[in-house]
Amino acid sequence: MRGRPTRHSDDHLIGKAQEVFWKKGYTATSLSDLLQVTGAGSGSFYNTFKGGKKEVFKKAIIQRREAFDQFKQELNTSPAPLDLIKSFFRSIAEADKKEHIKGCIIANTVVEMSFVDEELELEAVNILKDVEQMFTDTIRKAQTSKTISNRTDPAILGRYLITFWCGLNTLRRMYPDKGALLQQIEMQLAVIS
Repeated sequence: MRGRPTRHSDDHLIGKAQEVFWKKGYTATSLSDLLQVTGAGSGSFYNTFKGGKKEVFKKAIIQRREAFDQFKQELNTSPAPLDLIKSFFRSIAEADKKEHIKGCIIANTVVEMSFVDEELELEAVNILKDVEQMFTDTIRKAQTSKTISNRTDPAILGRYLITFWCGLNTLRRMYPDKGALLQQIEMQLAVIS
């Protein structure tokens, strides 16, 4: 006879599940995939996540939001926030092929959840819009302090950067080569120099 299901740390399970979702997407990820990667039994899994796979996925997306929020805090305390944004984009070229293939889980979710799950799509869209606003606010401050010469409306430039981000996550799958990516990144970043 089995005992009570073991409770696992939410963060541990979510982190492990996030990797599977990132690689396979929400739809292609099965409960079996999640149980295997987390090492949880189905009873423990459902005891921890009453909403099942969807709840875990939503929490995985929220973890990415928290990572963006951390980056936003760094921007707010940095003496050169625009340089941090540029470094963020340049770091993409440094990633290995495995990372390039994964792309961005948030952008992937927007694409995958269109016409599938409006709630999950909206959660991902809102995260990207928050990142866009973070870019916009940083550009506005840079224009005010005259550390950027481009006088285009900061909202347009913020949207440009989020468009660049989403496009870059496709491009890095097509050309997982540091040199090729860096050329494209530098060309795009010239807009905010």
